[in-house]
Amino acid sequence: MTAPSEELQPAVPYGTPDAPRIAVRGEAHLEVDPEIARIGVTVASRGKDRRAALDDLTRRNAAVLDLIKSYGDAVERVETGALSISPELKDKGRGERVHAYHGRVHITAVLADFTALGELTTRLADLDLTRVDGPWWALRPDSPAHREARQQAVREAVQRAREYAEALGASLAALVELADIGAENAPPSYPQAPGGRMRSMAYGAAEDAAAAPLDLEPQRQHVHAQVNARFTMTPPRL
Repeated sequence: MTAPSEELQPAVPYGTPDAPRIAVRGEAHLEVDPEIARIGVTVASRGKDRRAALDDLTRRNAAVLDLIKSYGDAVERVETGALSISPELKDKGRGERVHAYHGRVHITAVLADFTALGELTTRLADLDLTRVDGPWWALRPDSPAHREARQQAVREAVQRAREYAEALGASLAALVELADIGAENAPPSYPQAPGGRMRSMAYGAAEDAAAAPLDLEPQRQHVHAQVNARFTMTPPRL
């Protein structure tokens, strides 16, 4: 009689002399152009009282949103993040005496048109008390590059297994298993494609003359895929 603990363990597809098993790993590394770029915009304000700081923040936030949306289809998405209005207390003196109020709002914009990216980034950085971070280059989650990397990893696994079989005077017979790395134990983690933090433009007042658009070169993205594959092969000629 089989013990209960043994019944719960999955059967391992061991090979036999008539159908030896081959286990290989297939990998693919692609380098492709980015599809989107993200920029972060932080709008700030400062006033002697809370209402003045809030009014200035509202006005500057509206100006930034209007500027971003003026680029139409070049901007895929605009999102407003955290908003804060905080008091600045005086260093000296007793009590909670407020020296000024500081306001901040964070905005994220996603662009697919890199031609407009340099001009928009420069114009945003030219606004009063506005900071621009980025760009962060990336691929879309459903990018064809991910599919191509996975398919290439499978083809590489088949080729590697075939070479092992041919070295033994045999050939592949059947596929036993194909799995993502870690699929048997836990859901795999897919980190975001590395993006370049090109530069950060600190707060500054706008000048009379418009600044020249930045020349931004898209950063190539690295896509990686791995699979485990198990095959059976015909009896080798040893």
